[in-house]
Amino acid sequence: MRISRREALSVSGAVLTGLSVGLRPERVQAQQTAQPAPDRLVDSEVRERPDLHLLPDGSAREFTPGEIGTISEPDRWRPAGQAPQIDPDYRNLKVTVTSGGVTTRSGTLTFADLEPLPRRSHIFLLQCGAPNPTGIVKWTGVRFSDVATMLGVHPTAGYCRVNAADEMSSVEDMNTLRHPQVMLVWMLNDEPLPARHGAPLRLVIPFRYGARSVKAITEIVFGITPPAAPG
Repeated sequence: MRISRREALSVSGAVLTGLSVGLRPERVQAQQTAQPAPDRLVDSEVRERPDLHLLPDGSAREFTPGEIGTISEPDRWRPAGQAPQIDPDYRNLKVTVTSGGVTTRSGTLTFADLEPLPRRSHIFLLQCGAPNPTGIVKWTGVRFSDVATMLGVHPTAGYCRVNAADEMSSVEDMNTLRHPQVMLVWMLNDEPLPARHGAPLRLVIPFRYGARSVKAITEIVFGITPPAAPG
């Protein structure tokens, strides 16, 4: 038996979308409670997403300075689509580092810890899932791999969860995060990262959809297995 597209989306699409953009499990569970699953398997539709147009090695295309533009206003903030009320000055950033038993350093990461690391700039497009995405901009910060080395992340660390002030999060395996294009950034087009775009510190993973590049980072949690979501 088939069900309508609206019914299929209501019983499965909302849940899958919630997980894909990093909603906390209790919020996804609330969606499931509000939209109970049918008591049988039904036909569903897969949401189509634009191609990321990655290079053959799986990395993101890097653009030229002449292609730099502006990035669209973000609307994926929780709750109410507004940036969280935290200090946007990167010089005052404070990020909790939770070791999970796989790092030699933990506690509070500050800009003083990041400043000595090699500074990197890359020009990427963060694919938001729109048919014709815009937002080729210059990001400046440090490689996540350099931060991991500075924190003494042990080879047994398999995963990392990056949590944001608006309760969004992104869980990635360490091999992905050690890719040279993955960055922690505090500058956008040579200016301090605005609050609406993730100040004071943002994750940038250019070869993933934009929702994985969480904004306004508050905590970095390492683990052998995927670290659990907060609270």
